[in-house]
Amino acid sequence: MGSIINMDVDVITIENSRSDQKLLSVFREGVKYNAGIGPGVYDIHSPRVASKDEIVERINKTLGVLGSNILWVNPDCGLKTRKYSVVKPALTNMVAAAKHFLG
Repeated sequence: MGSIINMDVDVITIENSRSDQKLLSVFREGVKYNAGIGPGVYDIHSPRVASKDEIVERINKTLGVLGSNILWVNPDCGLKTRKYSVVKPALTNMVAAAKHFLG
């Protein structure tokens, strides 16, 4: 974790939803990380489209570990393995879930 903290980056992204947020545990254990972090909010390896409510729930859990000032909302990994018929509704739900927190 020290190597990640010492990198000169603005934002890191991590797989998060597929592991049921297990990778976030390191941040829960008192690691002080001040750059942006984008823990994935839905599993892109599944053809199932997560609903807005599911993504809102994941974001809420993530906010229990990370401050809103460093949280970036994004999918797990890249979207190369998915077709547009899955990607578009999934990203639409992800954006709607993120907007939920903007008021």
